[in-house]
Amino acid sequence: MPKISKRAQNMPASPVRKLVPYAIQAKQKGIKVYHLNIGQPDIETPQTALDAVKNNHLKIYEYALSEGNLEYREALRDYYHRLGFTDLTTKDFIVTNGGSEALNFAISTLCDDGDEVIIPEPYYANYNGFAHTFNVNVVAVPSSIDTGFALPPMEEFEKKITDKTRAIIICNPGNPTGYLYTREELEKLAQIALKHDIVIISDEVYREYVYDGKHQISMLEFSELKDHCIIIDSESKRYSMCGARIGFMITRSKEIHDAAMLFAQARLSPVLLGQIAAAAAHHNDTEYILKVREEYTKRRNLLVDLLNGIPGVICPKPKGAFYCGVELPIDDSDKFAQWLLESYSNKGETIMVAPMSGFYSNPELGKKQVRIAYVLKEDDLRRSAELLEDALKKYKVEFNL
Repeated sequence: MPKISKRAQNMPASPVRKLVPYAIQAKQKGIKVYHLNIGQPDIETPQTALDAVKNNHLKIYEYALSEGNLEYREALRDYYHRLGFTDLTTKDFIVTNGGSEALNFAISTLCDDGDEVIIPEPYYANYNGFAHTFNVNVVAVPSSIDTGFALPPMEEFEKKITDKTRAIIICNPGNPTGYLYTREELEKLAQIALKHDIVIISDEVYREYVYDGKHQISMLEFSELKDHCIIIDSESKRYSMCGARIGFMITRSKEIHDAAMLFAQARLSPVLLGQIAAAAAHHNDTEYILKVREEYTKRRNLLVDLLNGIPGVICPKPKGAFYCGVELPIDDSDKFAQWLLESYSNKGETIMVAPMSGFYSNPELGKKQVRIAYVLKEDDLRRSAELLEDALKKYKVEFNL
């Protein structure tokens, strides 16, 4: 047998997708699976985006520019100008195949083998995967469900900085917890970055979906971070366009931009049709965003109340994104999530959740927690909560908990 690389052997499995084979098997047995495990909204993509793809008159599906086609980057520039960042030009954007590639470009541009990135946890599991890909070490700063996953004191970040530290990665609002950073927290992170000459990589793909009258504060607001900031963004969640695979990175630093462009050129180009769809989605999108935000607000309120009504379940109320970090009265979230698909059903139905062990650097911290995405309609969320409550009772009996 050919030898498998250590890089592949050490690559962590996705906590979101590793259970897919069990879900497929459940469906093959005729069981309906409610997907609470993945951030795939059931919200319809803007019609303008769909029409732009259907009605395009291209004669050749040619390569796009490595940095992204100008028409789409102009749409991005205009979008960010509406947000108040009027200094940005089309040259500050690099279009990528999803936000994932933007993160890969950012990490590979900043880090060499053995370097470190600091990330508050629980964190988006693929940050760990991307870091492993480039032999970069993740240094975690833990938060607790007891405080609603509020960030620990900023001094805890500074304690983790070494001569190997190259960046701090944040997700605002956060995946998997829905935590929303305050201006004070971001100001302190900016000061730390400048003091230690490191970069803030700010993943802001859930910017639009913030609730209770609050708003997201972008790291772009801190002009002093001109050479110390990379923004990761994506159309996947904003416009329910996960399959378009269109994201982008922004930096005001010419040095970082030019270095990242070398990776962009090496992978040739971002998806052409995705850019066409995304550019169209940005036209007159205010009504769409407001409507979707209102829908997620209702879903969040419903689901959080239902979950906290189940004995032994703890679910802090997220301030943004569309995820809940939930603690369950179980022994092992990986075992429970697999059991739900392999052994449990109620009237031919079950649920699929994401174990949060994979969202921590130390899996034990997430051993009793799952991430639940409120990306389903309200009736489906009600039924999912019923199934969860019933499953917890039966799981407890089956495993003598």
